[in-house]
Amino acid sequence: MANIAITGAGRGIAFELAKQHLAKGDRVFALVRDPDGADALAGLAASSGGMLTVHTMDVGNDASVAAGAADTGSEPVDLLYNVAGVVGEMAPQLDTMDWKDFDEAIEVMLKGPMRVLLAFLPRMGAGAKVINFSSQVAASTWPYGGLYPYGAAKAGMARMMRSVAFDLKKRGIVVGIVHPGYVQTDMGGPGADISPEDSARQIIALAEGWPLDETGEFYKWNGEKHPW
Repeated sequence: MANIAITGAGRGIAFELAKQHLAKGDRVFALVRDPDGADALAGLAASSGGMLTVHTMDVGNDASVAAGAADTGSEPVDLLYNVAGVVGEMAPQLDTMDWKDFDEAIEVMLKGPMRVLLAFLPRMGAGAKVINFSSQVAASTWPYGGLYPYGAAKAGMARMMRSVAFDLKKRGIVVGIVHPGYVQTDMGGPGADISPEDSARQIIALAEGWPLDETGEFYKWNGEKHPW
């Protein structure tokens, strides 16, 4: 049994990660900004026999992250998934830029994963893993426009976590960056390529097998390295 912490666990891939880790017999700390709006997660917790608990955490807020992490107790954390994110404006217009979208993207998807990592780091030892959800949109190889706040925040997070990976390697902690695929979520829509269930299943396998000598690398959900 492993202790798993997951941000954004109320829906999408993060919910599937929680569900599948619970089915594996793991202890799951499900972190969500608004527990009252996460009915499916609440139902999962109610039927888990205490193996999955729900904790309030807004990753864009320092105090909320600290309080949410404290609410999970003091058990070691073996695997942390930084999943929570926001989409913002999909096709921003250059003459009407909404800087609030940028501010929110930076708080949630760049600073947020670092906040969460630092909150749980005292409970992580050699062999622990931190899996950060980036996106193909964050790579320099992405050949399309739009998604300025989202792409910038995800790219910055990936580069930041690559640096963190070098710094934590000596402690035996793996830091990974993953593109979850084009998934049938609120962002991807029902016509996307991959179901949340399939994406989560393959990411779990990837995370559990991620070796220390590959810390800081950027992988696709299916185990292929992602070009930066």
